[in-house]
Amino acid sequence: MKNYRLITALTAVMLLCFGGLMQASAEDVSAKDVKQETKELLETLKGYSAEQKDEAVKKTQKALKAFDERMERLENRIDEEWESMDQSARKNARAVQRELRRQRLKVAEWYGSLKNSSVLAWDHMKEGFSKSYQSLSDAWEDASNEFD
Repeated sequence: MKNYRLITALTAVMLLCFGGLMQASAEDVSAKDVKQETKELLETLKGYSAEQKDEAVKKTQKALKAFDERMERLENRIDEEWESMDQSARKNARAVQRELRRQRLKVAEWYGSLKNSSVLAWDHMKEGFSKSYQSLSDAWEDASNEFD
């Protein structure tokens, strides 16, 4: 039941984010774009050796910044549409925000570990970060697929 509510909440928020309640702008990014960017980042990261850690960290930092900007736009849209939402939609929107923040925090923890990892721990940290980032990306994709 909890997963169903989460999917419903993600769906409501994705409708706000990707469903066009507001005019689309050049900075809007579709779930398909997010999926492709995630795939590219994770494939690129997979190819980096421990000796290339600095470059890998720069790439992941750039991807995290882009995701954070999307999250901020999403939160702004929720705030702008708040008055037109019913109580259930408000509750769902806040639940989705909490869940995405929780997942984003996990990604941040793995990013810190990746950034500070030793040569011996590099592969483990890459794998952990990649799984965590993929989970965060999947949450966006799952919700947006409700509207395709």
